[in-house]
Amino acid sequence: MDQLEMKKIAARAALKYVKPDTIVGVGSGSTVNCFIEALGEMREEIKGAVAASKKSEELLKAQGIEVFSANDVSSLDIYVDGADEITPHKAMIKGGGAALTREKIVASLAKTFICIVDSSKQVDVLGSTFPLPVEVIPMARSQVARKLVSLGGSPEYREGVTTDNGNVILDVHNFKILNPVEMEKELNNVAGVVTNGIFALNPANIVIIGTPDGAKVIE
Repeated sequence: MDQLEMKKIAARAALKYVKPDTIVGVGSGSTVNCFIEALGEMREEIKGAVAASKKSEELLKAQGIEVFSANDVSSLDIYVDGADEITPHKAMIKGGGAALTREKIVASLAKTFICIVDSSKQVDVLGSTFPLPVEVIPMARSQVARKLVSLGGSPEYREGVTTDNGNVILDVHNFKILNPVEMEKELNNVAGVVTNGIFALNPANIVIIGTPDGAKVIE
């Protein structure tokens, strides 16, 4: 079974957590695209969605799902998103699609964070297979990069990428994150950092892993 099929399995399994007459928080990325496609089957049952990226917003509208701003809601029942890496403790690295800040904003509104992944995203230590994205105010790019080097990382400017917020991304390689909660806090306190791609302060509540044997749910 290929990776796309496993993503679809995880995405469809998340539909059972969608309650009628609610607004659904929706992240971004290839696995979430599968979820949006599946969610289109429930367009008449839900009120709509809050999207964490402009791309997801476009896909939701194409499915006939009304899109609300995060400012329009006080809370969300669920938020469904993917991850670039996830640990057994449900801490994640996200931001491969450069939507990490908006993903954190929408996730913070949700009572339940549901992470949908294929089995290749599972790691024991964050930073093992994927660089850590850090969203940075453009004028602080070099300053933040020097700080990341001092912390043991190898930051690389993501050429040609501007976030939906008008900022830039530094991808930090060779960064084994042994204490995700403390590292998330430390990086967010660096002047010029908008946020970083560690999701440990607000980890997933439920993880759905697409496997060749079906969906594995960890609650």
